[in-house]
Amino acid sequence: MSAAKRRPLEALTSDERLESARAILRGYRPWSDEQAEVRDRVLAFTEEHDDAALRTCVPGHLTASALVLDAEGRRGLFTHHKKLGLWLQLGGHCDGETNLVRAALLEAIEESGITGLAIDPDPIDVDIHSIPAHKSDPEHLHLDTRFLVWAPPGAVEVCSEESIELRWIELERLDQLDTDDSVCRLARLVSSRSQGSERDQSRPGTLPAALPDR
Repeated sequence: MSAAKRRPLEALTSDERLESARAILRGYRPWSDEQAEVRDRVLAFTEEHDDAALRTCVPGHLTASALVLDAEGRRGLFTHHKKLGLWLQLGGHCDGETNLVRAALLEAIEESGITGLAIDPDPIDVDIHSIPAHKSDPEHLHLDTRFLVWAPPGAVEVCSEESIELRWIELERLDQLDTDDSVCRLARLVSSRSQGSERDQSRPGTLPAALPDR
């Protein structure tokens, strides 16, 4: 995977226009027909809800998440999420930030405690999932756009209040943790692209087609 496109936080401009989120989603190149359908559903949701980037949008809201990879790209950093009780990639609410790239990187920095993270601005996956009711919050949807983020060599994570634990794990071994299908799909996608990129010597710096979900 090419390092040329990676962006640090200071290279990303904050935005509050919902059209900015739509532009990022329209620029996403889905790796399956199902992904194209999910992207279109997210776009339709933003057209129906002017407050889609705010958690006060009761039916659901935009979120942004990041699969944080170590410097070698072999392991991902996952959180044992305190509220949901599952091992997940880092990420969360946009809270009005419609530059989804910046929102994902901010969440990764906050939840990992790692400085010097850099993000690929092209989404790699989109997902819509239901969040169960909790205290005064009713059940609602998270419409999640997902990105790849790289940690610098020697990065040391610091657990935030949202996590029970943070753990680096090889992507091929993620199924050993209590997670969900969409997280496993994300890990398989990144793992397959990494392996394909190593084999593709004729097109350096490009990503091969992803494996289909299984």
